[in-house]
Amino acid sequence: MTGSAPAIRVGRRARAVIVLAALLGIVAFFWPFLVAPGAFGSRYAPPLIFGALLVIVLSVVVSEIAEGGIDSKALAMLGVLSAVNAALRPLGAGTAGIETVFFLLVLAGRVYGPGFGFTLGCTSLFASALITGGVGPWMPYQMFGCAFVGMLAGLLPKATGRREVLMLAVYGSLSGYLFGFLLNLSFWPFSLDPGSSIAYLPGLPFTEQFQRYLAFDVATSLGWDTGRAVTNLICITLAGPAVLTVFRRAARRARFHAPVRFQRGGTPPDTAAG
Repeated sequence: MTGSAPAIRVGRRARAVIVLAALLGIVAFFWPFLVAPGAFGSRYAPPLIFGALLVIVLSVVVSEIAEGGIDSKALAMLGVLSAVNAALRPLGAGTAGIETVFFLLVLAGRVYGPGFGFTLGCTSLFASALITGGVGPWMPYQMFGCAFVGMLAGLLPKATGRREVLMLAVYGSLSGYLFGFLLNLSFWPFSLDPGSSIAYLPGLPFTEQFQRYLAFDVATSLGWDTGRAVTNLICITLAGPAVLTVFRRAARRARFHAPVRFQRGGTPPDTAAG
């Protein structure tokens, strides 16, 4: 198995749903730069509207998976990894930015593909929120943030051996900052006094608005994001080679692409190579 070929491929319809979900997620995160002042009557309305849309889209994604977008073996793998990731998350609990949920997501997205990585990001955070009591209006944004981390891991270029582990470690570090950058967008517009120089101010040109947000991101969460980035870097560097080997061995044994054929005469079913 190569260092970049996805072990699990989703169908065309499932891919289309995931792409649409990703696009809507981008709009939901970046609404402060896209929505005209007063378009919804209140600056509190857009996040509520987009949050509701995210929940609907996530429901469509899960429904698509349940209807065969991912086969039973891949669905079983998704369930196992979601449970493992949900169990890992409380170990870090975000203390000083240390979060243990991302390194496994990056490695799984790399081996099993962008579609699987996107879905695993959603299901991992959903399961974790139920376990830790972290259900709230922020949850869809957290789910989409992790979904993007897993999806982009599956889109990284070809590499093998130490170069692959180094690439994933660097990406894992950068994804720690990416996640924080995206999540801050979900509450920045209504978290500060409008008179602040780093607060969201409707009607500003994009460049000035974006500069304000960058200043807000650096001032409020750079330390936490750095903790997350360092955690990802260390975990992937130390555990990455072993976990990648385990994932790829599991993929070979599961033979996700192999059609199942049954023979007459009571003989065991024979699974042909895909």
